[in-house]
Amino acid sequence: MTEGQTFAPDAATIERLAEVAIAGLPELFRRHLDGVVLRVDEFAEEEVLEQFGIEDPFELSGLYTGRPVGEQSSMASGELPAVIHLYRRPLLDEWTESGVSLEELVTHVLVHEVGHHFGLSDEDMHAIEDAAG
Repeated sequence: MTEGQTFAPDAATIERLAEVAIAGLPELFRRHLDGVVLRVDEFAEEEVLEQFGIEDPFELSGLYTGRPVGEQSSMASGELPAVIHLYRRPLLDEWTESGVSLEELVTHVLVHEVGHHFGLSDEDMHAIEDAAG
């Protein structure tokens, strides 16, 4: 590596930022995230984009997959764990265009996906964000 060279944050860096964001959540929320997998990929898989009708892979920066907390059951054995997906390239693209820090952006997307873990819809979260100013 040449001294002074700067590289785009890698997946491990995005994951560290997300872990810091999780650590900053109130304990009530954190305890319900035990067992939720945090995964950082370059982009969402093609099937995921198709499922949501998204043509441009840069349009999806995060995704929650799994059963929300209120719908979980001890009878549902054999289910895959809940996963919060963060997509590195769309995050970096949004970061360069948004004027916010990468830490703020990762935190925003992570909190949004945590909201889905708690059963909130996109509309619910937008209403909460609007009410919070």
